[in-house]
Amino acid sequence: MNFIEHIKETFKLALPVSIGFLGHVMLGVVDSIMIGNLGAKYLAASSLANSLLILILVLGIGLSIAITPLVAIASGSKNNDECGIVLRQGLLVNMIFSILLVVLSYSTAELIVYLKQPEEVAHLAESYMKILSFSMIPFMLFQTFKQFIEGLGFTKPAMYVNIVANFVNVLGNWILIYGNLGFPRLELDGAGYASLLTRIFIAVALFVYVIKSKYFKEYDASLKFKSINFRIIKKIIGIGVPSGLQMLFEAGAFSFSAIMIGWLGTKYLAAHQIAINLASATFMIILGINSAATIRVGFFLGEKNFSGMQKASFSALGMSILLMAVFGMIFIVFRNFLPTIYINDSEVISLASALLIIAAIFQIFDGTQAVGLGILRGMTDVKIPMVISLIAYWAIGIPLGYYLGFINDLKAGGVWIGLTSGLIIAAVFFTIRIKNKLNKYYSELM
Repeated sequence: MNFIEHIKETFKLALPVSIGFLGHVMLGVVDSIMIGNLGAKYLAASSLANSLLILILVLGIGLSIAITPLVAIASGSKNNDECGIVLRQGLLVNMIFSILLVVLSYSTAELIVYLKQPEEVAHLAESYMKILSFSMIPFMLFQTFKQFIEGLGFTKPAMYVNIVANFVNVLGNWILIYGNLGFPRLELDGAGYASLLTRIFIAVALFVYVIKSKYFKEYDASLKFKSINFRIIKKIIGIGVPSGLQMLFEAGAFSFSAIMIGWLGTKYLAAHQIAINLASATFMIILGINSAATIRVGFFLGEKNFSGMQKASFSALGMSILLMAVFGMIFIVFRNFLPTIYINDSEVISLASALLIIAAIFQIFDGTQAVGLGILRGMTDVKIPMVISLIAYWAIGIPLGYYLGFINDLKAGGVWIGLTSGLIIAAVFFTIRIKNKLNKYYSELM
């Protein structure tokens, strides 16, 4: 298989994942639009609660992601029974962990009143987040089955479920937020219950699909627990916990950057939100390549196919660099137009336009580090990348951003340069790590 064929295979796996991620993002967009109709305080409360919840959610996502490389490796080595064992043991681990996430989310909600937010916003956010905390259980159930089937190369089912979920969410919001069809008007709490019901829907839909589908019979994708397999559980935790912490370090750095820019004033924060929102939209495609890289590298590792691992790794990296370079050029060429989609304030547009120039460079390294993580995860190499992320973002990126933004008075641009520096360091060291791991596998497999 040549590089062009590898790129085609990666794209085939990546596109449904990217669309699925976009569908998940649209749930939040729709919530914001429908909650925004209630008024500014409701929108502010939902934003506050979700910004806290995402930092907890990434821990669960990180743990569940461990299932994908383990299934891909087992599939590559033709060990179909182990695929089913990973699913069942992963389900056990994720369900126990989901209860811990519920407790953590619920407890965090009770601390919102101490964050010095407007009192009415804080109380609304607390109630909303408490409702959402219970959605951790169905979300982790969905993640378990999603990561299992994606490890086997089935990336479309979760995409379809996420697309349908948007319609479920809109209907739930319409009924529960505004009090239609005879239901009480629950306002922001109604959005919380709609999100909870939507996550129950996606969990049940994917669960039924996997259990009933003929495609997974050979992997014994059932709930017939024969025993607790501590060997597999140790592998899941060994990959999942560092992956979750790595995501927390990265997401936390971006969240704290927003807080720092907020110190500069409303217009700077608005400009930052526009630029980061545009960058996040293109990043959805990279997340698909990230997942595809994990699946393909893991499969070739299980197959003991060094050439396949090497070509799958570098074709995925090449795709990310090329795509992000194209998006970067679009950001530069249309930097004065794109912010006008969001706002008509000339000062905010000017600030956002300047940030989009930095974002053009930012994009390339963000894509490289994200796909690099996917490749390393396929090799079950997660501990060193976790440490690299901690150093890149928190020892270098955030301090440098503060220095450039506030000491050197480059303001929001300085914070973004700091973030970009962290991404460059992560991208460079992940790439070096990939090269070293491939050299190691070459000596072991050849």
